[in-house]
Amino acid sequence: MADNRNNDQKNEFLFLQLIMTFETAAWQQMGKIKNPMTDKIERDLSQAQLSIDMLDMIKAKTAGNLTDNEKRVLDKTLADLKLNFVDELEKDRKEKEKKAQEAQKKEEKPAEEPKASDKEKKESSEKK
Repeated sequence: MADNRNNDQKNEFLFLQLIMTFETAAWQQMGKIKNPMTDKIERDLSQAQLSIDMLDMIKAKTAGNLTDNEKRVLDKTLADLKLNFVDELEKDRKEKEKKAQEAQKKEEKPAEEPKASDKEKKESSEKK
């Protein structure tokens, strides 16, 4: 009986570690925390989406087999990651929009006539 209880505790601990592994990967991939291997902020939203999708798959495949604590942790983790992911997508969209507007302004801006150098101005005023 005690062995069974210890095994259940061990499995819950391992399951929570699995969730945290994908959670940490997603935070790194969204650029929210540093990659400990490179000590740099790295951003790869397609990989972040994959990590979140893995957690969604785990949730679907384990439905009805989780303890209340496991379900609560998994649900909260997914909610936090998805909200932050949407925020990162919105940042990307705004940045692309800003760049497009700047490029459009450059195209619309008429070419300025070359300005006379100070030396040319001085020479022309001396001739007068």
